[in-house]
Amino acid sequence: MLVVDEDRDNADTTVMLLALWGHEATAAYSAEDAIEKAKTFDPDVILMDLGRPVDKGFDLANELRRACPEAKLLAITGFAAGDIVRRTRNAGFEGVLLKPAPAGRLQDAVDTQCDSAASDA
Repeated sequence: MLVVDEDRDNADTTVMLLALWGHEATAAYSAEDAIEKAKTFDPDVILMDLGRPVDKGFDLANELRRACPEAKLLAITGFAAGDIVRRTRNAGFEGVLLKPAPAGRLQDAVDTQCDSAASDA
């Protein structure tokens, strides 16, 4: 898994949680870092903070999809706009979690996408 979040503490904590749950994960802290790591790490799942403004998160998602076309994308965001779920689905995300996402909900979403990626392989 690739965790993309400009907040290093959030990214690193998420990577630690994922490792505890049995996933191989690495963090990227910028768009450039995320694209480079996506190309070399080739993740099955990318968990990314949409960041501010929202549209830049969608732009990065498009670039990551080009770098790793088979990866499943999960969004995590603090934006509670009523249309965020629709916008993320339209942008090709398999799911969206609203911050702060409870650990159990995050684990379920990640496990679901990892299982889906494994069955697609």
